[in-house]
Amino acid sequence: KLAMEFPSEDIFLMTTSPVIKAVTNFKQVSKTLEEFDVEELPSSLLEKRYPNIKVIQSGVKQLKSDEHKIFTEDGKEYIYEKLCLCAGAKPKLIFEGNPYVLGIRDTDSAQAFQKNLARAERIVVVGNGGIALELVYEIQGCEVIWAIKDKAIGNTFFDAGAAEFLIPKLSAEKQETPIECKRTKYTTEESEEKERPVATSDKLGSALGPDWHEGLHLKGTKEFSHKVHIEILCEVKKIYLQQEFIQLQRTSLTFPKEEKNVEPDEVLWPVYVELTNGKIYGCDFIVSATGVVPNVKPFLDGNNFAVGEDGGLKVDKHMRTSLPDIYAAGDICTAAWEPSPVWHQMRLWTQARQMGWYAGKCMVADTVGESIEMDFSFELFAHVTKFFNYKVVVLGKYNAQGLGLDHELMLRCTKGQEYVKVVMQNGRMMGAVLIGETDLEETFENLILNQMDLSAYGEDLLNPDIDIEDYFD
Repeated sequence: KLAMEFPSEDIFLMTTSPVIKAVTNFKQVSKTLEEFDVEELPSSLLEKRYPNIKVIQSGVKQLKSDEHKIFTEDGKEYIYEKLCLCAGAKPKLIFEGNPYVLGIRDTDSAQAFQKNLARAERIVVVGNGGIALELVYEIQGCEVIWAIKDKAIGNTFFDAGAAEFLIPKLSAEKQETPIECKRTKYTTEESEEKERPVATSDKLGSALGPDWHEGLHLKGTKEFSHKVHIEILCEVKKIYLQQEFIQLQRTSLTFPKEEKNVEPDEVLWPVYVELTNGKIYGCDFIVSATGVVPNVKPFLDGNNFAVGEDGGLKVDKHMRTSLPDIYAAGDICTAAWEPSPVWHQMRLWTQARQMGWYAGKCMVADTVGESIEMDFSFELFAHVTKFFNYKVVVLGKYNAQGLGLDHELMLRCTKGQEYVKVVMQNGRMMGAVLIGETDLEETFENLILNQMDLSAYGEDLLNPDIDIEDYFD
């Protein structure tokens, strides 16, 4: 955006990665819903397309905001007129520095995971967000103990009803043929030769794109397809290495079978996980998929940024931080403006893209002294993704976020086919979850945006015999 608006200005893109993430196959599904793939491309392509962009491959060591200077890890310094911080977030690892705990955040850690999985017979997955959901569904030939702190799976995206709808897919044999991965990976020559170390959380890569697991061969050593056991309402209490566990003289459990009488495990595992419900399972390694924390550390020292409760840099509705000429966008920032009643921030690729684009527009407007309207993408929270091979669309306050008890839910569900939930408040639609090919997203998007009073329709709003789209076209 900046390069197009200011062709004669020098624009520096600083990144620790030898590749850049590019949005490809972009499709505007509706007014606020968008679908796209994320590909890794060599940074030279960006420099070819925009001659005024220079990509600097180095991490940031220090920011001196009062001097308008950035110091990079390779010992250089750069003066900026305007700066936008888009350093994303890093995985919240349950235990730092344990070689058996893997966080999945970027392409490198996904590959380290794939390598480890090829030798694994059992893994423990901790977490209940998007990455955990996709991972558990994609893994084959390996026992998976899935520990979640909530009552039902996928708590970030949907409620217990939607979880019940999805669960049968976990035990079904997978028929789908994997789609060829659209993401190519570029690396520098030297890193190919060296054996990749296990991904650690201090090495920051850029976040995975929406289709990150495609083309990864997520198969363990066993011949079966799916074997997932979910432990609900629990977290990891402690992790023991094999020697520590032997000295403990406690019993670990085998993979639970249907009969529910759990037997002690005879196998010795490299690592053991004790859960807060008192159970101990041995496994080959643990995947920590417990969300992310904004990557603000390199920028805080010596700079007086206003920081949000979630640890992100607070930005106003022009994406400006509390310091002059410094903007922030994506996972690193916290939206501190008064949001639309049906929008909220969530650290997702879609929002990072929208914020980045809008921050660019704001930097341009502020530089040339123009006023700028809030971008339309912040009117309504809208996200489309895929879980368990179903299309999933979430709109507005889809989990009644912030509505307290003052709301009601309406549901429609056809087992194995579709799940539709709407959140209503005072006769108006505030949010919706659509799983499957429902074709309702545009209609519901309009109903949430225009806040029409729907009380007159009552339960008929979700009656499958009534073509609701015709009503509200």
